[in-house]
Amino acid sequence: MTRPGEAWQNWGRSASVRPVRVERPRSPEGVQRAVKAALAQGLTIKAVGGSHSFTGIAVAPGVLLELDDLQGLVSADAASGLVTLLGGTRLHRIPKLLAPYGLAMQNLGDIDRQSIAGAVSTGTHGTGARFGVIATQVRGLTLVTADGEFLRIDAEHNAEMLPGAIVGLGALGIIVDVTLQCVPAFQLHAVDAPVPLDDALETLHDRAAEADHLEFYWHPHTDVALMKTQTRLPESARRHPRPPLRRWVDETLLANGVFGIFCATSRFAPAMIPPFNRLAVRLTGDAEYTDRSHRVLIHDRAVRFREMEYAIPAANVVPAFQAIRRLIEERRWRIEFPIEVRFAAADDLWLSTASGRDSAYIAVHRYWRVDPRAYFDAVEQILLDAGGRPHWGKLHSLDDAQLRDRYPRFHDFVSLRDRLDPGRLFGNRYLERVLGA
Repeated sequence: MTRPGEAWQNWGRSASVRPVRVERPRSPEGVQRAVKAALAQGLTIKAVGGSHSFTGIAVAPGVLLELDDLQGLVSADAASGLVTLLGGTRLHRIPKLLAPYGLAMQNLGDIDRQSIAGAVSTGTHGTGARFGVIATQVRGLTLVTADGEFLRIDAEHNAEMLPGAIVGLGALGIIVDVTLQCVPAFQLHAVDAPVPLDDALETLHDRAAEADHLEFYWHPHTDVALMKTQTRLPESARRHPRPPLRRWVDETLLANGVFGIFCATSRFAPAMIPPFNRLAVRLTGDAEYTDRSHRVLIHDRAVRFREMEYAIPAANVVPAFQAIRRLIEERRWRIEFPIEVRFAAADDLWLSTASGRDSAYIAVHRYWRVDPRAYFDAVEQILLDAGGRPHWGKLHSLDDAQLRDRYPRFHDFVSLRDRLDPGRLFGNRYLERVLGA
């Protein structure tokens, strides 16, 4: 389906564009036709999945490809765990697609609105010091390249490209399918508990090493960390999910309904933020339950926000966090959104934020109607000094000159891009900024 361009904006309302036209292909061949048409007409072309990146990485001034109809299971092998999905498949649909095969994704982030192609292309991650970012689950993918042809990249085809192409930023072509290494379905035993912040920081590395998955949230203006610890159990383990009413109260009423009203109101009355945050840590974050992996890892985020997140060497996480804590106190800012800390294992993907090093992630947020620049700029400098690499899909200020020294294989990626898209058919201003003109 093709229609004239209409205004597009991302979920966080931090990027927008009016493309020349919008196309909605229903098959890989439809993507191929759209790419060839854009090339013939001298238009750039970009794919959009869930529109959940906060940067301009998906902005498409020429042809915008909506991948909403390019979803579903291509193939699955229960014995090997290899599963191929169409590139536009949303993460929240995958558990149901895998269930008949007794499989699950090894790890997930805490939001599942993204497409699988977008999630791996931007280096989206969950948490767990022994587990990599979502892209490390990829064993192959198929691109439509700038010449309008299909290019298979996996262990048997163009294997030398694979570590560069997985976290490809949408700069190498349009991903039409992704092959994942899945694992037997499992459950997670979750313990959510408030912990004194100083104790949480003092024991953080031990906690992260001992747990399968660990993260914590800190509401500024409080002295409590909301610690979330999860242990993997076999699918046969007995489930003890949160009661439906408790889940509704925690996620729908408090975390989204009441919190949304608070965020909207606090713009005009920032003095209410510290007492509300102190109340929030008393009302939430204390639970124990066992449920299917995706039901534990994923959270419903209905309150719109903007986010900046940096990966830093895991060893630097506590001093960096403490510096942010002092910054908020010294500037006397009133910050309504919690700060989130997560972990990921090192990998060998060229543009993964965890490339070559075990990493911790510190994410800061602001309500979408609040100007985040002063806060984000100051926090960004702390995280850069700690050896930070910005999440490709979240707000940051870096350009290619600053990024190339932070990635040992940056030059190799740019060379691969020159090879696959010399005319920058898949380019836009964001990619020009972070990869060079």
